[in-house]
Amino acid sequence: MISAGDYQTARQRASAIERPERRCIVLSGTDRASYLQGLLTNDVVALKPGEGCYAAYLTPQGRMIADLFVYELGDVMLLTVPREQHRAVLEKLDQFIFSEDVQLGDVSETFSTTAIVGPEAAGVVSGLTALQEADLAALAEHGNRRAAFEGHAVIVTRVTDTGEPGYDLHVEAPAAAALRQALAAAGVPVLDPATADALRIEAGVPKFGRDMDAETIPLEAGIESRAISFSKGCYVGQEVIIRVLHRGHGRVARKLVGLTMEGEIVPEPATRATADGRDIGEVTSSAMSPALKRPIALAYLHRDFLAPGTAVTVDGQPAVVTQLPFVSRSQAGN
Repeated sequence: MISAGDYQTARQRASAIERPERRCIVLSGTDRASYLQGLLTNDVVALKPGEGCYAAYLTPQGRMIADLFVYELGDVMLLTVPREQHRAVLEKLDQFIFSEDVQLGDVSETFSTTAIVGPEAAGVVSGLTALQEADLAALAEHGNRRAAFEGHAVIVTRVTDTGEPGYDLHVEAPAAAALRQALAAAGVPVLDPATADALRIEAGVPKFGRDMDAETIPLEAGIESRAISFSKGCYVGQEVIIRVLHRGHGRVARKLVGLTMEGEIVPEPATRATADGRDIGEVTSSAMSPALKRPIALAYLHRDFLAPGTAVTVDGQPAVVTQLPFVSRSQAGN
């Protein structure tokens, strides 16, 4: 059940989202950036200390192993990956280290991750970490800072995949309980999973394991503008991406789109979408939008039905293909 009060707090002030679905890997060594450059889709070598990027790790066939965030901290790189894929990513990264000066560390149990989101998030994080609020507010997407919380190390990263932008606090695990207490004392509620998911879906942000999986090509999920560099050198799976873009003019058989519905029924994931009696795709994520006051969904549809305004049917309900995001920041704040 979505909490209307906590939703409005996230949109108008600040709320917390616990992030147990993210796991952490650290890469050290002088070759860490050049090593990742040949494996990931984005330009990792270009990152300076304090910067980061969103990327995908692909198979040679261009399918996704995982999506991940890469943060250059200055002496090491921090990767955050989906919980269910982190072991496979760690093993594959280890498999391709030969003579490079690269060391891997699984620090998933070392850090606990909590996001602070909302217009007042910078002030909340500043109060917790002593980082300057103005510096946090000016931090670019994927930017990062090292800090401390009650004597424990914390890595602060700028995030937008939560729907409402904010900051991930990767704090040493022994301080996790103290962080929760400090947030409660500051009047920052922890969002329940349904409310947090509504924020993400309203923003049109796909989530690995829900809207992307091992069969997904990044172009199908529409993440290429954020996750792929088209000017860097070779990486695993690049040939497939380039072939689709240049020979296929970017056309894929299916693509992730938004659907808006009337009524009160929120379709379950895997619900089929149809048009003129034809099966054209399925829902992957859905919620009752607190901002729009109607059901919304992310769904993969056949390429002939992608244009905004296209009428389709989802589990007997009329639905309309809607341009993402469903809700702009100006709408969300009202």
